Amino acid sequence: MTVRGYWRCSTDHQDQERQVLALEKANCEVIYGDKITGTSNYGDREELSKCLEELQEGDLLILEDLTRLGRTMVTMLVEVNKLIERGIFIKTLDGRLDTSLMNEEIVRLIVGVMGYSAECELRNIRHRTSEGRAVARSRGVKFGAKRKYDKFQIEEIMNKRNQGIGYGSIAKSMGMSKSTVQTIIQREGVAA
Repeated sequence: MTVRGYWRCSTDHQDQERQVLALEKANCEVIYGDKITGTSNYGDREELSKCLEELQEGDLLILEDLTRLGRTMVTMLVEVNKLIERGIFIKTLDGRLDTSLMNEEIVRLIVGVMGYSAECELRNIRHRTSEGRAVARSRGVKFGAKRKYDKFQIEEIMNKRNQGIGYGSIAKSMGMSKSTVQTIIQREGVAA
């Protein structure tokens, strides 16, 4: 039996060290990990795919919690069922699941409840994020990339366009992309 661990962080800004240390403390012989969102496709998680492929009957897969596998009830149920059918044991470090100690019906029930809970949590996170953005917008916060041009460049673009010069020519003379020039002109309200 090989003890394998898997960690996942949603973004490059998050640090996996805490999860890795916990997996090492749980005596994982091989540790895999991805920096990718929990709602991503399984095929996009290279290390998880490698881990699932290398797991053999009788192996133990250790996760911090089941959300490392996915954020939806269906995803969790499908993946846990696949692993159980292959004879692979799953244990979470949060103490909520250990398939070596539970019968399959209880495992499916627990995974279903945990999956539902993860879905609700994800829905709530999205809702709170949306509300937060709306409040920020009402306060005048602007989202998106900062503009890479100043008011003098805008004036120059507008003057050239008012002279009848085409988007491509303006873009070339200003060292900008044609789409940037079009966006500036549309934003300033001049007819194309």
